[in-house]
Amino acid sequence: MHYARHILLTATLSLLLTACSSVDTPVEQTIQAPQASASAPQQDSPRLTPIIDYRERFLPIVARNGMVVGPEQLAAEVGVDILRQGGNAIDAAVATGFALAVSYPRAGNLAGGGFMLIHLADDNRQTLIDYRETAPAAAGRDLFLDDKGDIDRMREFFSHQSAGVPGTVAGLLYALEKYGTMSREQVLAPAIALADKGLAVSFALNFEINARAQQLRKNPEAVRLFFRPDGSLYDIGDIWRQPDLAWTLRQIQKNGNAGFYQGEVAQRIIAEMEAGGGLISAADLAGYRTVERHPVRGRFRDFEIVSAPPPSSGGVHILQMLNILEGYDLAAMGHNSADYIHHLSESMKLA
Repeated sequence: MHYARHILLTATLSLLLTACSSVDTPVEQTIQAPQASASAPQQDSPRLTPIIDYRERFLPIVARNGMVVGPEQLAAEVGVDILRQGGNAIDAAVATGFALAVSYPRAGNLAGGGFMLIHLADDNRQTLIDYRETAPAAAGRDLFLDDKGDIDRMREFFSHQSAGVPGTVAGLLYALEKYGTMSREQVLAPAIALADKGLAVSFALNFEINARAQQLRKNPEAVRLFFRPDGSLYDIGDIWRQPDLAWTLRQIQKNGNAGFYQGEVAQRIIAEMEAGGGLISAADLAGYRTVERHPVRGRFRDFEIVSAPPPSSGGVHILQMLNILEGYDLAAMGHNSADYIHHLSESMKLA
C-alpha cells in the first residue's frame, strides 16, 4: 500500500477526461497515446481537421464516436467496451480506473488517489472531483524528520508511515454515482474478471517489477503477490492471477464505499498498518470524504484553460507558465529551438 502511495495513477489517479452525456456525438481524427485502446463504433460525421496526421512519427488512431486513452492497453480496452455497451465517459473512466488497479500495479491502484476533471456537455460546464489521499490524523509536521532535523528519505518514500488515507475508491464511486449511468456491478465486472482469470505478463510489467524487485522483496506480502511461489520473477507471457485483489474488488462491487473503508478490507488495512508501524486508523478510513471543487481558470491568448485547483499543483503552475509565455512569440523562435526551450524552462522555474 505504501509503495502504491508514491507511484500514483494518473489515470485515476489523474484521470482528466471529457464526459459527454452519451457517445453518439461524432468525434473524428482523435489522437490516441501509445498502448491506448481501440475506438468505439463509427458512424458518418462531418470531416474535421486532424490535430496530427499519418506523416507524424507516432501514428494516431482515428475514431468518430469516442475514445479511451490510458497508460495500459487492457484497461483502456475495458473502457472502450463500456462505451460500446452504451455507457458515458464517466462510466468508461471509472471502469478503466478499477481495471488499472489490476493491470498497471506501478500506478493504477486502490490505495492511492487523484483528481478527475470533467466537462459536462449538456450543461456546458466543468467540475473537478478531488479524491487525493489525506494525511492520517496521527501525522504531524515533523513526521519525516530524523533526530538531527534532516529529512529521512527512506521513511518518507518506503515506510508504512508514508501511506496516506486512500481516496481512489471513494472518488471513482462518487463520480460514477453522480455523473455515470451504469451500476457498480457493470463497471467493476471487467476488473474482477481480469484479476480472476489473470493477464499475460507484458514486457513492460516484467520490466517494472524487475526494476523494483529489490525493494519489493523486503515485504513478504509483496513477494507473495508479485512473484512466483519460488520467489522468481514472472516471465513475459506468463499468466499472472490476483485472486486477493479480485476479492477486494468484489467487496467494493457489492457494498460500495463500505466495502473498502469499513468491514474486512478496512480491518486488513489496519492490521497491516499496525504490523508495520503505520498511522492509518479505522477512523481515518471511515472518515474519508471526496470533495467536488471548482476548477481553476485562466486564459492563453484566445483560449480558456480549465484545470485542477489545489491541492493539485499542476493547474496553477500551467496557468502561471502560460501567462508568462503569452508575451513572447514562441512560433517565431521555432519549435524546440534553443531560444524556445530557454523561455519554456525559465517559465517553468518561475511557476
